[in-house]
Amino acid sequence: MTYFPDPSEKFPLAFPTERTCFLKNFITRPNILIGDYTYYDDETDVRNFEKNVLYHFEFLGDQLKIGKFCQIASGVKFLMNGMFHSMSGVSTFPFAIFSKDCQSAYPADFKYPFKGDTVVGNDVWIGYNVTVMPGVHIGDGAIIGTNALVTKDVEPYSIVGGNPAKLIRKRFDDATIEKLLQIQWWHWPIEKILQNVSALVSGTVDDLSC
Repeated sequence: MTYFPDPSEKFPLAFPTERTCFLKNFITRPNILIGDYTYYDDETDVRNFEKNVLYHFEFLGDQLKIGKFCQIASGVKFLMNGMFHSMSGVSTFPFAIFSKDCQSAYPADFKYPFKGDTVVGNDVWIGYNVTVMPGVHIGDGAIIGTNALVTKDVEPYSIVGGNPAKLIRKRFDDATIEKLLQIQWWHWPIEKILQNVSALVSGTVDDLSC
């Protein structure tokens, strides 16, 4: 059987280095969920990942969900719902967080903006220094270019880049994308995935042994 590291290994590369990790093994926050084999590369310390998930307050209830086999580069930041200020009044200043008396003065129906969970699919490549805004959903197989600011949902197997990020092109034609989304190879047992490595890295969807 072809060897492949267990997803519980912290530093899985075939050569000794601690700059690339299987990310789920370094997550301490209950509101961050990471799939097996998703890796994170950081040029200084892989523990920086959680530091780069910003404005993520547990009491708000939003989650960052990242699927399996994703590839996340250094400097990637996820901005969560705690970043928002209300723009419905004269001032955007959050008086309530500094004073309980101010809290009681807020209207009973006052709410801060809330975009929901941020969700990254499976087999997504997120390039260096990308920033993802709250509530964005990134589809399976997508690629996010270096320095992109992702403000809107990204369709599966799309390549996006820029500030704000826009579609550059689809990776495959629509029929191929539909087949890949039906196959969902990332949910196969690892033994089956390893049997299909050649097709996964250089073949076509029709070469996969489903």
